[in-house]
Amino acid sequence: MIIFWIFWGIDAIVGLILLYFFFIGLADGSVSSFNIGLWLLLLIVSISLLMGSLYLKSKEKFVIAKILLGIEAIPAFFFFLFFLLMILSKPNWQ
Repeated sequence: MIIFWIFWGIDAIVGLILLYFFFIGLADGSVSSFNIGLWLLLLIVSISLLMGSLYLKSKEKFVIAKILLGIEAIPAFFFFLFFLLMILSKPNWQ
């Protein structure tokens, strides 16, 4: 059960980051009528993963809910680790 909440938390953070960049893009004009469909698709998928996993958890289908959350949480976790490694190791990019 703890894995479910860890995955759910990671997915929620990813969703908040997407929402943040969406509103920043609206403010500076980089989210326009040309690419708003892609942004809305990203936001809908992220919200659907969170809500769908909660629905599956309420129906006691924990394994499917964890798999659904893992689709976004596992790559996001490795992406975070990669950035943390790059920040801590201070590589020379020359």
